[in-house]
Amino acid sequence: MNTPPPVALSIAGSDCSAGAGLQADLKTFQHHGVFGLTAVTCVVAETPAVVRSVHAVPPAILQDQLRVMLDAFPIAAIKTGMLFSKAHIVAVTEILSEYRGIPLVIDPVMIASTGDPLLEENAISAYKERLFPLASVITPNLDEAEVLWGAPVRDELTMERAASELSARHGCAVLLKGGHLGAPVCADLLWDDGLPEWFRSDRIEGAASHGTGCTLSAAIAAQLALGADLHQAVQDAKAYLGETLRRSFAWGGIAALNQGTVWD
Repeated sequence: MNTPPPVALSIAGSDCSAGAGLQADLKTFQHHGVFGLTAVTCVVAETPAVVRSVHAVPPAILQDQLRVMLDAFPIAAIKTGMLFSKAHIVAVTEILSEYRGIPLVIDPVMIASTGDPLLEENAISAYKERLFPLASVITPNLDEAEVLWGAPVRDELTMERAASELSARHGCAVLLKGGHLGAPVCADLLWDDGLPEWFRSDRIEGAASHGTGCTLSAAIAAQLALGADLHQAVQDAKAYLGETLRRSFAWGGIAALNQGTVWD
């Protein structure tokens, strides 16, 4: 009998265009040799160009998805993506607080790449007070970090200040993504146990951006499920994301990411 692969769980929204959300996470998990499970928080009618509508799954149904999978599978890592509302964050926290030994990667999804909001405003406090204290690492981009930190993040110096203070405030590692600085070299900062580590890569011009945050956090979760430490997980996830960006493509101006699939 074949040895079963490690198992990772994504708690996120469904993106019908399959470049972000649960669909991107599953592609990423499979690429890394990890068996992916999902708990659906929202069904989103979207493409990389527009978010048409969002239908939230009732929090009780979300909890039922989590309970049945945590009871049935040896889950080795968990990631969260779009959680949408305070009620959904509370629902997730109530369950995951019983499973603190499982590495937890939190991508605090707030705004789509189209600019459409993906999080109700009153949910931000629930992230800070309830979910972040359970995290192994949170992965905000600069816009999300400004909301969470409470001040603009416009350069590498303020990135260090923000990551340091967010890490101390919430008791977890912080991967602060610097792609929105717009520099020729994209600089991401991992702050872990009081120590900074920079990950730098050349900006890939013309690459699709839809789903990059989902893909990166899913790749980190996959690597943690495989037994990597956080620093190695981030390094490998960054390399994987770079490859998906180099392979990104479009249909009639609609950009997508080639996540985990080789198109020759």
